[in-house]
Amino acid sequence: MSEANNYQMAIDLLRCHLGLSEEEAKQQLGIDQPVYEQKKQHQSHAKSAQYTYPATH
Repeated sequence: MSEANNYQMAIDLLRCHLGLSEEEAKQQLGIDQPVYEQKKQHQSHAKSAQYTYPATH
């Protein structure tokens, strides 16, 4: 949630000038997910990248 605080001015600008809701503004900025969800996704992507197999010709 602290990440959203860092973007509060940008959220407010999107809300005022584009008429977006707070949730829509956060989605536009890419901060709509809680930080722990982002970390979990990053870890799963990193794990899947470890187990990729080379393409066979």
